[in-house]
Amino acid sequence: MRIGINGPNGAGKSLLTRELSSFMKHDIVKEPIEQNEYLRFFYDDKDTFSYMGQNAFYAAMFYLMWKTKDIPDIIFDSTFYSNLIYTELLHLEGYMTPVQYELSLAIAREHIKQLPPTDLEIVLVRSKDILFRNVAMRGRTFEIHEIEYLNFHYDNYYACAKKVYTDFKYPDNKVLFLEVNDLKQPAEIARIARIITEKVASNQL
Repeated sequence: MRIGINGPNGAGKSLLTRELSSFMKHDIVKEPIEQNEYLRFFYDDKDTFSYMGQNAFYAAMFYLMWKTKDIPDIIFDSTFYSNLIYTELLHLEGYMTPVQYELSLAIAREHIKQLPPTDLEIVLVRSKDILFRNVAMRGRTFEIHEIEYLNFHYDNYYACAKKVYTDFKYPDNKVLFLEVNDLKQPAEIARIARIITEKVASNQL
């Protein structure tokens, strides 16, 4: 199975990907977010770096998904659709002009055409309290003081996610908005793995 894990900042994407990879014996692809040179520039000056940053993220994500496109059992801790959701959010908040927004979508479409689809796109659903707590706990210096930005992000993330999957005509049965609990508990990982396996199997009938 080729599984993508998406969700807002602090949702636990990396943690869940690691745990599922171990539990399901799947390979793992981790988005190199900490190594992305644009990220700190973005938080310092969103008006200037939203458009350039998104295109850099698209390029990095394409490379990761392209070089692993022939691996049958793999879990991604982010996918192209995650980047598209952020593009929607940045445009909605006014950090990307309509022209920049349309260009970003066009670039993304060209990338996506070259990649095999995932068997399932999971969007993690968490409460704002948990999201803020997780952001504080991981302590990225460029992120922890972005209260206003994160509030907007959390208030609009799921609506933007639904819009992206609809606009890009991703099959409804291959998108799962999943409420999750404590991702450090083995029983919760087993529950999520069971849901994924059953969902993918039902899609193949």
